[in-house]
Amino acid sequence: MIMRPKAKLPVLILAFARLVPCFAGPSGPPSEFGVDAPELARLGDSAVGVRTLALVQRKQEDVLSFAGGSFQKGDRALTVDLWYPAVVPEGAKRETYAASLPSEPPAPPANFTVPGIAVRDAPPAGKAHPLVVVSHGNSNVPAAMTWLTENLASKGYVVAAIRHDDPPLTDKTKFAQPLVRRPLDVAYVTETLKGILAREHLIDPSRVALVGYSMGGYGVLTAAGATLDPNSPIMAMVPGALLNRYARGGSKSGALAVKGVRAVVAIAPAGGGTLAAWGAEGLRGINTPLLLIAGSLDHRVGYGNGARMIFDNATNAERYLLTFKEAGHSIGLNPAPDAMRAKLWDQDWFEDPVWRAERVNAVNAHFITAFLDRYVRGEVSRDSYLNVPVPDADAGTWPATDTSPYAAFSSGANGNSVWKGFQRSHAVGLDLQKAGPHAN
Repeated sequence: MIMRPKAKLPVLILAFARLVPCFAGPSGPPSEFGVDAPELARLGDSAVGVRTLALVQRKQEDVLSFAGGSFQKGDRALTVDLWYPAVVPEGAKRETYAASLPSEPPAPPANFTVPGIAVRDAPPAGKAHPLVVVSHGNSNVPAAMTWLTENLASKGYVVAAIRHDDPPLTDKTKFAQPLVRRPLDVAYVTETLKGILAREHLIDPSRVALVGYSMGGYGVLTAAGATLDPNSPIMAMVPGALLNRYARGGSKSGALAVKGVRAVVAIAPAGGGTLAAWGAEGLRGINTPLLLIAGSLDHRVGYGNGARMIFDNATNAERYLLTFKEAGHSIGLNPAPDAMRAKLWDQDWFEDPVWRAERVNAVNAHFITAFLDRYVRGEVSRDSYLNVPVPDADAGTWPATDTSPYAAFSSGANGNSVWKGFQRSHAVGLDLQKAGPHAN
């Protein structure tokens, strides 16, 4: 009999483990949530297709070309990723998204992939769906927001996510471009798609919503009617007084607005804080129902002078403010892919220091679904998910006499003050405020 050196095997395993990075986190499609997800976060009944559109906006000023008192003009190419309810053959290959984000200088951009549930170029199913236009954060990409885009498409929405092709976030000298282009891109893509997709009978152009994260939040709030303050600090950040033309009273002030929007969602929106883009007067220009989502410790765009300030001043809108207590700014992207977990800079694009990204996304998907169903589709029954029994989720109680199964969802009624659609002990760390038009 040959005796094996048993004592050496653990040493070899340990040595091998030191050579192989160990990553934690979900590896499935981000649009599919776990067993602790609130009720409305689950996928809908539709299979999902995805296709990519190329749009061109003619004769646009190049924001970064200012010289000799003028701007160069040229065509602006915009790529749009479109998710939609689809007819998907059994066994069809699901999409894997590939993209990159700026890494810590001087490192090159960090590449990553994301598994999806959508099937590339699958035939559409049904007609006249609502349209949701999504605007990502500065230097982000739509592939990092599939937790939302695929999830909504499975519920009967057509979701168009703009690739804004921002300059790298690490080059602060080019911040003028997203300040000008973000609301312009949102307005142009929304109006263009309303025509193109309505002719395909894919959408109902009268049922449109806007969703934006971070700089995208600035874009959708402006496109929804928040007028830019001509005295805002952002005016001096753009050369040639170009942005002044789009401010209140400017010659092009009407070019930023999208008409007929039924609902707006802004996640960790930029535009407040030190940017002070709109002022109280500008925010009163929003008449569309508004859902703001923010972390109470968002040091990047602010909370008290960010989402909370927007909520307090958008007094002509039916509005909600969902707050993740102790969360920061990273509450709008997928969980960090494995390739983005080796460096803290790369991981921090996706992950909050306190909250699990999957948990944040599930809560967001639950409330965004309720909000869009209510205000875009007119499903009044969704009010019971939005009008929570107690604003501070921590104060909700599950009656001891309720003997429903452990994983049951709260009814939010009949003595159960846990938020409707949440499981017992799982509506915590959250706050949801509501105010109506002209409310004090």
